[in-house]
This record gives sequence, C-alpha cells and structure tokens, in this order.
Amino acid sequence: MTQFTVLVTDDDQDIRDGIEIYLKNESYHVLKASDGVEALALLEKHEVHLIILDIMMPNMDGIQATFKIREERNIPIIMLSAKAEDSDKIHGLSVGADDYVTKPFHPMELIARVKSQLRRYVHLGTFVDKKTTIAINGLALDLDSRELTLDGEPVKLTPIEFKITELLITNAGRVFSIGDIYERVWNEPAYNAENIVAVHIRKIREKIETDSKNPRYLKVVWGVGYKIEK
Repeated sequence: MTQFTVLVTDDDQDIRDGIEIYLKNESYHVLKASDGVEALALLEKHEVHLIILDIMMPNMDGIQATFKIREERNIPIIMLSAKAEDSDKIHGLSVGADDYVTKPFHPMELIARVKSQLRRYVHLGTFVDKKTTIAINGLALDLDSRELTLDGEPVKLTPIEFKITELLITNAGRVFSIGDIYERVWNEPAYNAENIVAVHIRKIREKIETDSKNPRYLKVVWGVGYKIEK
C-alpha cells in the first residue's frame, strides 16, 4: 500500500506541528516547510502527493509558490488563510489551488479535505467511458494516461480542472449545471458554488481556447450551465 506524502507549509511552527500530528495519525508521511522557498526545494527532492500551503508567509507566500508549482506539477494544493473573504478564496483557487480552508479550522475537517483531494488525485476515473481516447476537433483526452492534448500539444491542468474537463468531454454535448459540476467533481453538496466553478471554467478556457471570449469547445448555455461542444 502506498504511503502518501503531504507537504505542510506554514510559517507558524505550532500549526505545522499540529497538522503533522493529525496527518501521521492517518499514516501519511509528512514534510514541513516554513515558506514557499523551502517548499519548492523539498518538492525537488521528494515525491509529494499533496501540499497544504499557507497564503501569508515571508520570503515567498502561498500565491507565489502556487504559481511556481503549477508550472510543472498538478499535485493537489489546499490553501490555508486567516482571511475569510470570498475574494481571497477565489484568488487562491484562480492561481491553481484545489481547495481552501480558513483559519481557525478543525483539524479533522482539514484531514477530510486531504483524503478527498488524494482520492481524486490518485484514483481519477470516476466517470467511466469505454474509449481510451476521446477526441473532439483537435482536443483529445487520454483516459489511460490522464492527459489532455490540444492539436497534439499537452495541456497542463490542475486535478480539479482535469476532473471538470473529463466530465464535460466524456459527456460531450450534454449541459451540466453549476450544481451538477460541483457535486460530481467535489463530491459534496453545492453551496455557493457559482464563483468556485466559474473560476475553474475560466482557467480551463484560457488553456484550451484560442479566444476565451468566443470559445470553440467549452460553451456556456445561459441560464443552464456548461458543455463541451461535440
């Protein structure tokens, strides 16, 4: 059985140590860093399956670190922040985070989110299709390698972006409401999900559309939801 490694990055040692205790109780291997610079250095040396990343840190904050991580890696990122404003949450998600937890938080809530993200990351494939590769006008999804290509060129997606894209491509032509997308991808009831889903849709469009304002693939059906055009 694989022992998953979680990288905990926070400038508060008490928080790092506290999270480590709960993660180790769940049999995770834990690495710790006090800022984004240390986190990136550890990522170069170790195989990491998930990152818990504080936003407000010295030297390199969580936003900057996420930008750097997303240049090469699609591992899940759960952001921590003392800020509870929706704008801060949306900002974190828009730069590539997969989930967001506001301080103070219950440790078991964080552990539940870690487990949820790891399930999606390691066991992608909830939406089953008999085809190995689904191709739509130059956009191709390989279900075996878990890769998306556009005109033969790889498209880097975060795990959440991939799940949304997979849902829509494997059901091309079908319209999914925001609630449907959220519940199928996040595996939890949709509550105030509009902004969260919209942020991820926008990021996907930026990666697969030549003109995101006039999309070729990912279409909005006003008042209903989104679909991938056949």
